[in-house]
Formats: sequence, structure tokens, C-alpha cells
Amino acid sequence: MKFNKRVYGVVGIKSIMSNWNADFTGRPKTITTGEIFGSDKAFKYPIKKYWENQGEKILYMKSYQINKDKLQPKQLSERYQEIFGTAINDKTPSKEVLSNLFSAIDVLNFGATFAEKKQNISITGAVQIGQGFNKYKDVEIETQDILSPFRNSTKEDADASSLGKKIVVDEAHYMYPFSINPKNYDVFKDVIDNFEGYTEDAYKKFKKGCLVAATGFNTNSKSGSENEFAIFIEVKEEEQLYLANLDSYISFIKNTGDKDIIDITELKEMLRKIEDKIHNIEIYYNTHTVQIDTTGLKCNAYDIFDEVGYKGY
Repeated sequence: MKFNKRVYGVVGIKSIMSNWNADFTGRPKTITTGEIFGSDKAFKYPIKKYWENQGEKILYMKSYQINKDKLQPKQLSERYQEIFGTAINDKTPSKEVLSNLFSAIDVLNFGATFAEKKQNISITGAVQIGQGFNKYKDVEIETQDILSPFRNSTKEDADASSLGKKIVVDEAHYMYPFSINPKNYDVFKDVIDNFEGYTEDAYKKFKKGCLVAATGFNTNSKSGSENEFAIFIEVKEEEQLYLANLDSYISFIKNTGDKDIIDITELKEMLRKIEDKIHNIEIYYNTHTVQIDTTGLKCNAYDIFDEVGYKGY
């Protein structure tokens, strides 16, 4: 079933002694002012891995092949053939390619840039993700020395095991703004047979990924990163309401008590002014470590782990 409402929101990711998104030096990504942030790619990748583990069709995911006895990543055309079971040639209709692309859940949510053999296709995704800035101001970067069990083969005179480094933050709280505009796919309705556009099923799968994917993506560098918070604001279908990135209305406060605070005071003030244009607001957060004051906001609040509502207005 087609999903027609625009949605705005923020997803919060907590990182403790972890490196949620490293640059090419191995340090957490920063802008010129030194602020730590996570890219949209770091946000999307665990969600795509979660979907893949659920048996969903994912196009933009690295996969490998053996070529001349060497392991190498597949090209886009090779990945396309692997996922859709058909190769692309000069005679392949664009309609067929588009239909295949939209059958992949990552493309249906995030869009695609596809340039293969006379198939130059650009799809602006219904879901757009901003950069996730760390909201915890007292973050510190920690460097750990790691001893390898192997000698460094690049140094002829090396007699001892080589050393490495692992760089993490002691604590960070990333807030990712996102928006969903189903109308981005209207241009393809008359091009692809039986194409209904962005669907309720795609939206539900995106929401689920926003609640569990970071927690489930337990690699060495990202162990300690987990989903902590999410808010989904659905605009009434008939309303022409457009919102800027909402992460700037949210702050993180380190509490000396049992639970930290995600402060949505500014966000509540803004939303109360336009509540007549809003269809529904859902808030999910880790109720064991975080407190959020939703007083006065027409919303449903849930524990991020069990998604069982415990408060509503």
C-alpha cells in the first residue's frame, strides 16, 4: 500500500568507548571546528545490514568474488546480476532496470545512482538523512595501543610483534535528522508498470532499522554503539508543511543521577505551534538510561527495546 505522508524526525545513537564513524586516519570524523559527527553513510550501512540479515534484497552492499585467485569487490553490474538474476546489456530496457532497482528495499528508501551500459539513472530517495552531530560537549577521544600477534613483514630487521592503535570516543551521542517525502517517486509512476511509489511496508522497515540496526551492528570498532532515541513526526496528508532539520532543537544533558536527559523542550515548543498539521508523533528511547519530558506534547512514547507504549496523550 502506498504511503503518502511526509515524515520528519531524528534518530539518536549512543557511542561508549566506540568509534561510530572513523575518518581515513582512524579518528572519529570531525568538522574544522573539531565537532564530532557521523556521516549519513554510517547511519545507512547498519540499517542495510539489518535488512540484509532479515532476507531483504539489498543492492548497494559490498560483495566479493575471486578473480585470478584474488579476492576483489564486485562491480555494480556484477552486484546487479547477483541480486536480480539478470545481466545488463545495451538492449536492456530502462523500465526493466527501474523496476528491479525499486524492488530492492535500500533503493526504495534511500534512492540510487546507477550508471551502467547506457543506463544512467538517478533516483532521489524518499528518505533523506542529514549528518549526525554529537550533542555531548565533554566528549574525549581515547587511543589504545594494540599488540599484534605477528611480526611486521615490511621491516626486514623487525624481531618483535607489530603494534597497532584503536581510537574511540569515551562517550558521544549522535543525533541524525531525517525526512521522508514520498512524492519524490511520483515521476516514475507513469514509467514503471504497476509502480505505486513509496510504500507503508518500506516505511515500517525504515522505522525498525532506526530502532535496532546500530545496536545489532556489533563490529569491533562499533561495539558500544547503540540506538538510544528516535522521533517520527508524520504530517497530515493534505497539509503542505515542510520542516528544517530537527536535530538543532534537541540537546543532550549529562545527568549526575541515574539517567541522562535528552532535552526536547525547543522541539516541543515548535511542534505545539503546528500541531494541527501533524497526524501523529511517536517517540522511542532507552528508558533505562535516558529520561525525556514529553509533557504537553501530543505523542505516543515507547521503550526503544520492546516498543510497548507506556505513556500517551
